[in-house]
Amino acid sequence: MSTVDILISALIVCLAGVVRGVTGFGGAMVMSPLLALLIGPQAAVLTALLLEGFAPLPLLPAVARIANWKVMRPIIAAAFVAAPIGGLLLAHVEANLMRKAIAVVVLSFALVMFFGVQIRTRASTSARLAVGGIGGVLVGATSMGGPPVILYLMASGESLPVLRANLMVYVTASSFAGLAAMGITSVLDPKIVLIAMALAPVYLASAWFGGRLFRHVNERLFRRVTLLLLMTVSAVILVAA
Repeated sequence: MSTVDILISALIVCLAGVVRGVTGFGGAMVMSPLLALLIGPQAAVLTALLLEGFAPLPLLPAVARIANWKVMRPIIAAAFVAAPIGGLLLAHVEANLMRKAIAVVVLSFALVMFFGVQIRTRASTSARLAVGGIGGVLVGATSMGGPPVILYLMASGESLPVLRANLMVYVTASSFAGLAAMGITSVLDPKIVLIAMALAPVYLASAWFGGRLFRHVNERLFRRVTLLLLMTVSAVILVAA
């Protein structure tokens, strides 16, 4: 990566951190499609997984006490089992096609959330395994295993604190599942790991700033603007890539 590429990557990561801090979601959704255009899908997925996996670690002990582990255990277990399938796709599918796949995932989820689509869920272990498996494939291939799990959990009727704790536990666990899958499929690049480590302070600082900004902005309006941005970026990538 050139110095210009690193600076642009830092700006993308900064935007992703602010969005994550204000809305509570969307870090990987902002990072992955833009970084995929800049540094390629494999490097983009690895960078997003590293940042999303390690960013919540300081908060994890507190949220782990709140999370509903009866719900989350099968989802996380299925994600770990299925992530290598996504890793194989990332390793062997042509780069331009993977860029489009990442854009499709972002666009689809942004549309669902923008229009407030609700889904019916079954509170069963088999349903949780299925949702976790789909999320695992997506996290291994695109770094974004959250969409199906977020939609499932939002329809579960959990209280907001438990819902947020469940999501944080899942995002962290699924990110490590994705990293393990990349290691298994030999996609893990030490050079990109170093770049992600260099970008980590930018992401953490901007996420902290976004959390502070949350108190002073209309969160609903910011969320909708963010989703419109994600839809626009994804549509442009699908047309141009």
